[in-house]
Parts: sequence; C-alpha cells; structure tokens
Amino acid sequence: YFANIPEAPADSILKLSVQSKADPSSNKVDLGVGAYRDNNGKPWILPVVSKASSRLATDPGFNHEYLSVGGLPALTGGAQTLIFGQNSRAIDDKRVYTIQTISGTGANMVGAVFLKQFKRPENAAVYISKPTWGNHRSIFQTAGHEVREYRYCNYETLGLDIDGMVADLRAAPEGQIIVLHACAHNPTGIDPTAEQWQQIADAMEERGHFPFFDCAYQGFATGDVDRDAYAIRLFVARGFELLVAESFAKNMGLYGERTGCLHAVTRSADLIPAVSSQLNRLSRATISTAAAYGAKVAGTVLQDPELYKEWLDNMAEMSSRIKTMRDALRDKLVELGTPGTWDHVSNQIGMFSFTGLSKPQVAALKEKYHMYLTEDGRISVAGLNTGNIDYAAKAIDDVVRNVK
Repeated sequence: YFANIPEAPADSILKLSVQSKADPSSNKVDLGVGAYRDNNGKPWILPVVSKASSRLATDPGFNHEYLSVGGLPALTGGAQTLIFGQNSRAIDDKRVYTIQTISGTGANMVGAVFLKQFKRPENAAVYISKPTWGNHRSIFQTAGHEVREYRYCNYETLGLDIDGMVADLRAAPEGQIIVLHACAHNPTGIDPTAEQWQQIADAMEERGHFPFFDCAYQGFATGDVDRDAYAIRLFVARGFELLVAESFAKNMGLYGERTGCLHAVTRSADLIPAVSSQLNRLSRATISTAAAYGAKVAGTVLQDPELYKEWLDNMAEMSSRIKTMRDALRDKLVELGTPGTWDHVSNQIGMFSFTGLSKPQVAALKEKYHMYLTEDGRISVAGLNTGNIDYAAKAIDDVVRNVK
C-alpha cells in the first residue's frame, strides 16, 4: 500500500535547525530559528507568562478538561479585542466570530479548508507574496487551492515593490484570495507604510479580492499592538469581509503551547451563525478541541489589566532589543566598509531581516563561520547579541568581499 508514496522534500528551515543543533562549534551563530532569544542567546520566558502560569498552578479550579469546540472564551474574546481594537464597530455589531486554533499554522489551515469549501468564485486562486513564509504555499496547496504569487520584495533595494504588488493585484482575475502579512513580514521584514496599505486596499476593493491576514507578530513587531494591527483595522473599517490568522507564539513566547485564533469578519451579524457553525465543524473534524494550557495562560494575561500592561512592557523589551541588534549590525558593516548599502537592515522590521546575501555567501557563512541562516539570506535578528555581533559582522564582511 505504501510502496508508491514518494518521499516529501525536507523543510528547509527545520533542516537548518537540525544542522545547527548538531554543530558543536563554540563560534556557532544560529540566525535561522524563528524564535526570540535574549542577549545570552537563550529562550526567554516572558515574566508575565511566568506570573500567569503561577496563578493557574494555585487556582483550585484549574483542571485539564476539554475546552469547547470554539475554544476558551477568555482567549477568543481577548484576542478579538487585541486584533480589532477596544472600540471596534465590527465587534459591537456582532460581525466577528473567533475560534481557537493550533497556533497560527492551524488558523491558516482551518481558514484554507473553509475557503476551499465556500470560496466564490469556486476557481479563485490564493495569492501569496513573493517571497513569503515557507509554510504558506504548502498549507494552501494541501487544502486544494491553486497558489499564485504577487510581487512584494524589490530585490535591488530590498524594500517594498509597491508598484509591482499593486499592479499584480489589479491584474489578477476578480475575487481572488490574497494572503497578507499584517506586520513584520516574514521573511523580509518589509512592511507597507500606512499610505501604501491604502493603495493595497484600493486595488483589492476594485477587483473584489478577499483578504486573508496572517498576524504572527502583533506587538512584537513595533512594540505597539495598535500600530501593528493598522492594516487589519483599515480593511475592516473599509467594509471588507476577511479572515485573520493570529498566533501567540512570538508575542507571548508560547511557541510549544500552540496557541492561536482564527477570526472571521462578515458584512452583517446574520451571517455569523452559518460561518461559525462551519468553522466549528471543520475544527471538530481535525483537532476536536484546541489545546487548553496555553489558552489559559494567554487568556489570563489578556483579561487581567495589570498583567496585560506588563505584557505590553515585555513585548516592548523584545522589540527594542531586536531593533538595537538591527542597528548594531548595520553600524558594524558600515564601519567595516562592507561593500553595498546596509540601511535596509535597520529599515526592515520584526524578527527577520532580508540581507540580500546570495546562496553561495550563505553556504560560506555556514561552512567557514558556523553561521546558520536560510538560503535566501534571511536572518533571525533575535539570534544576534552583544556577544556575537562583532563575529557575525566580520563574517558577513568576509563573504561579501570574497564570495559571489
């Protein structure tokens, strides 16, 4: 029965992580992992998460019972407000349904399967940015969609190709599904400005496209949850129906707890019963109910004003350290006289930076300097710290000068 099944290609990021973990070099610099690291290169449990966990541990009502199919209300309700805002008209009008998912990946998959069953037109394709998170294509293809690309990165300036992006959105057939990164674009770190988001919304409205936002870094990107939700709230205010996949892996450090949500915004409240019932059915068929522990931690933080404020401070601390490392890398490359311009490292945002390094240069960094980054030149800035920044900058300088 299994004899004719071909071997699937290895996931490049997971493969890179395995290689890095197996490297015993004391000089190793892991810039591939998509997880926050502190200035000692260690995973950081957010202090507010520790407090919420302690509160749960001493709660006499704590248990390990199943959640409802829709998830934990403390999480889903708090997540709604976080994404759409305290004074969201859509929430007040009861036009939003939120279901708990297995982090952002699960939210993307539930949304992808839902759209496959109910999209209009039935032959609508899913458009992803070029480049995008490595799992987007796999998720939507696995759900049965045709996947196409729209231009996003200007590979000469390493900034946003807004003209190319808008042109591709306008050239696409009407009613396509457009996957958009809400903030801290992965892998480039290139985000549209507020004005550019307006242009994107204009083009999508003209063509009747359906937005599917992926939001994995709210509050983590700029340290400001409202600023990071600007694009989503803009599209909602302009009357779009849409989906939003939300993850609490990065901004709460709940990576392994797999805590996330999928939000659906409809044009009227009377559509919510049908939409919610179908999303619940799909979730029930795949995971039955979502994971409870991470949801209880996140829900505790979102619902307690004191803990929520501390969480905002924790996110600002992470965002600030990453920004400091961006500036430090740029400054050291400029100081070394490394060929090329490096302002893009500082101008990009979030966990990742699209450096512009070539595949041979990336390979040389791994072989000669034990530095691990993805083949497209993306680095996780969170992997840099005051102890390795000089080494990393000198290594990059060497390969830029000597490897083409």
